[in-house]
Amino acid sequence: MLVIARGKNASDLFPAVVKNVACKNIEVKKLVYVYLVRYAEEQQDLALLSISTFQRGLKDPNQLIRASALRVLSSIRVPIIVPIMMLAIKEAASDMSPYVRKTAAHAIPKLYSLDSDQKDQLIEVIEKLLADKTTLVAGSVVMAFEEVCPELIDLIHKNYRKLCNLLIDVEEWGQVVIISMLTRYARTQFLSPTQNESLLEENAEKAFYGSEEDEAKGAGSEETAAASLPARKPYIMDPDHRLLLRNTKPLLQSRSAAMVMAVAQLYFHLAPKAEVGVIAKALVRLLSSHSEVQYVVLQNVATMSIKRRGMFEPYLKSFYIRSTDPTQIKILKLEVLTNLANETNIPTVLREFQTYIRSMDKDFVAATIQAIGRCATNIGRVRDTCLNGLVQLLSNRDELVVAESVVVIKKLLQIQPAQHGEIIKHLAKLTDNIQVPMARASILWLIGEYCEHVPRIAPDVLRKMAKSFTAEEDIVKLQVINLAAKLYLTNSKQTKLLTQTMIFADRARFTRQLIVPSEQGGALSRHAKKLFLAPKPAPVLESSFKDRDHFQLGSLSHLLNAKATGYQELPDWPEEAPDPSVRNVEVPEWTKCSNREKRKEKEKPFYSDSEGESGPTESADSEPESESESDSKSSSESGSGESSSESDNEDQDEDEEKGRGSESEQSEEDGKRKTKKKKVPEGKEASSSDEGSDSSSSTSESEMTSESGEEQLEPASWRRKTSPSSKRAPATKEISLLDLEDFTPPSVQPVSAPAIVSTSLAADLEGLTLTDSTLVPSLLSPVSGVGRQELLHRVAGEGLVVDYTFSRQPFSGNPHMVSVHIHFSNSSDTPIKGLHVGTPKLPAGIGIQEFPEIESLAPGESATAVMGINFCDSTQAANFQLCTQTRQFYVSIQPPVGELMAPVFMSENEFKKEQGKLMGMNEITEKLMLPDTCRSDHTVVQKVTATANLGRVPCGTSDEYGFAGRTLTSGSLVLLTLDARPAGAAQLTVNSEKMVIGTMLVKDVIQALTQ
Repeated sequence: MLVIARGKNASDLFPAVVKNVACKNIEVKKLVYVYLVRYAEEQQDLALLSISTFQRGLKDPNQLIRASALRVLSSIRVPIIVPIMMLAIKEAASDMSPYVRKTAAHAIPKLYSLDSDQKDQLIEVIEKLLADKTTLVAGSVVMAFEEVCPELIDLIHKNYRKLCNLLIDVEEWGQVVIISMLTRYARTQFLSPTQNESLLEENAEKAFYGSEEDEAKGAGSEETAAASLPARKPYIMDPDHRLLLRNTKPLLQSRSAAMVMAVAQLYFHLAPKAEVGVIAKALVRLLSSHSEVQYVVLQNVATMSIKRRGMFEPYLKSFYIRSTDPTQIKILKLEVLTNLANETNIPTVLREFQTYIRSMDKDFVAATIQAIGRCATNIGRVRDTCLNGLVQLLSNRDELVVAESVVVIKKLLQIQPAQHGEIIKHLAKLTDNIQVPMARASILWLIGEYCEHVPRIAPDVLRKMAKSFTAEEDIVKLQVINLAAKLYLTNSKQTKLLTQTMIFADRARFTRQLIVPSEQGGALSRHAKKLFLAPKPAPVLESSFKDRDHFQLGSLSHLLNAKATGYQELPDWPEEAPDPSVRNVEVPEWTKCSNREKRKEKEKPFYSDSEGESGPTESADSEPESESESDSKSSSESGSGESSSESDNEDQDEDEEKGRGSESEQSEEDGKRKTKKKKVPEGKEASSSDEGSDSSSSTSESEMTSESGEEQLEPASWRRKTSPSSKRAPATKEISLLDLEDFTPPSVQPVSAPAIVSTSLAADLEGLTLTDSTLVPSLLSPVSGVGRQELLHRVAGEGLVVDYTFSRQPFSGNPHMVSVHIHFSNSSDTPIKGLHVGTPKLPAGIGIQEFPEIESLAPGESATAVMGINFCDSTQAANFQLCTQTRQFYVSIQPPVGELMAPVFMSENEFKKEQGKLMGMNEITEKLMLPDTCRSDHTVVQKVTATANLGRVPCGTSDEYGFAGRTLTSGSLVLLTLDARPAGAAQLTVNSEKMVIGTMLVKDVIQALTQ
């Protein structure tokens, strides 16, 4: 670590550092993990050596080690391990430790940025983690949701109330993320609380700013406006909307500035106008924090104060500027003070501005002068006072102050030009002293625009400017030409000759054609006065923050006033209220309890009668109908969940007795249903397998509601028929670490000792259902899975043709080697002598057992040799040389993953036992759609065994297939299970310690079955 901290390259120590991962000291492991993250992306080949170490770390009993292993594994940006990362995330999402589940949520955006094609699988993990009740996980999974699939707002419906209730206990970072997401969610699901207020404000503005004609209409317009208001339905706030506002309000007292800002933006965008004021005091409190925090807060306050000025007026003095404030903070406080200025407090604000003008910070002084101009524009009664104060600044020694004053005075004079002829004369005298181009241009524009008010001074100013015309800036030259054109039109006697001598540039020639009559341009010259002396509207001095509220407050886009990368637009309020029932979803149970009496006693004091079974995420304002529906759902789900966890008759009898002794009527009904389930014969389970999917994890909410609502009305025979479906449900679910303790494989009939059966007889029995017969393990795979493949073409081999096949027979020289048959053929006209294998240069671990030399191969003759290759349980190619007496040919053999193993024969019980040892990270599960041509037993077995050298394991059900094998080099078990359901998607599962082999095998088998 010291070498890395000094900036030196320590990648040469990679193999030595990796060995220390096995150290039991957690601190040492952390340092090793930091090292691996640093060099994994640069040393991708070496990083792959540490994958097996992380796999062991993911199974460590210490949650810190499991989380660290996952964190480092997700930080290694090597595309080849994406499947392993996906499996690790899925496994960690079901971990018993909330810290590990939190780390899994953090790993989701990392994997998504590495391979966006994994989005669909990541969404499934996000959906699972969103249902987590732990506060430690909530913020992290919402962040993953925002990064991967922010558009899938439907995932939030059933978790909305839970997130609102957990919000107070989530860490600060997670609270900010959740509040930002819930703000966008609320804008799409609730009606605007200010819709009626906006109508009132619009009518009030029309009455205030209306013209004399509107006032003459009098009461008629007011009656019309009043009559239009009741046309809109009265606003009633949704209970879930109120739940969000109520649960976020206490967070305004947080010590975190980010948290206060997040709640403030939520209230500004979502709360009624009467309730927004609560955020003002919290935001003002943040102004005593660091300058960086002040800058962000003031940016948002400046935007809020434009629309909601009243809530900050009581805190006006909190925005007074201190001498120690940075310039950026000073300018933002000026913006807020200007927004808050009204006829009541304007004397106080102007006195404060007079103090600021004497500051040594020139940028701040210029901003203060602009603020004075805005106050004069917005408040008419102080306009003359502000104008006189700005005129006094014209005698300031600082040229920048004078120039800024001129620009602001120009804008103010446009409002009442006739009353300020003396000021225009005073500005004309300043043309000799002011050198700032913008100020000079402003003075010239004022003189030209109102030249009739200064008929004597304007021609003199034009003569002075004509002398220095060539040395002026472009903006000043343009205004000189405009002044000359306007004086030519209004006072041609004094300025005609001077104007004609000045007009020589492009813009000047254009102006000359407009004002000087000629034979070609006479039509335009008649309209010259309308063009140059047209009345111009007075400028409107507006705040630069006026239009920033379309960005979500507190976001980077609002701070920059530009859309930043990754910014999510703030949705508009809907016109019609969406269906609120989508949030009335029962929270799933995370822990299964076999004793119903204990769970009832535990829940009874926790939930109130009004909430029923809806759980802590249900708001107190929910409707009674939704509560009753959730009660029925919870009762039906708990019944099916308990029946699925019963593994034998003793457990059923015990739960049945406890259910009868319960005081709840619902428990008695569940007990009766379990009694009927116990009496169902085993033969009916297979017939109801398609019905069992209704109680699986993929069951929709509507199906669960209809089943729970109609269950009591259906006859007992129907309940007997559907009861076994709940027992079969766990078999269709993906088994996770959370379920390992409760998982019990289905009971099978005892298997007698296997008899010795010939291969032909076993092939005849291949397609039969072996439910009641003796299970016979036998070799059911074909002799050769892959046909002949070309090793050397006759053109490249100069007449020598070489093919090879994988014989799937044990290699006599070494049982760890793959037996490869090499077929030679001489298509040339001359014999080929001395065929042998040259000295190979192979990667580490790969070995070759050469075939005996073929002394001679006559023209047209063929020969076959057997060689053994140890691929070291990998699909790396074995490169070697085929040599003759005269030539050397470089050839390569790359094995399919299915040829790296040998079949293993075991009973179903042994298969299930070994499969139970290879769960979690060692299990890969994928879903596939089997074509109609691949539904028969013979076709399925033939395609699987042709792809992989595995032996079939007979299973007790007709729609399930099992295959087993061991890798040749390491002897690791490879177990393959295919659940070919009659309807819907089939499920392929591979269990193996060799995760890379398992991943590749799943891909090859799916490709073979779906072709």
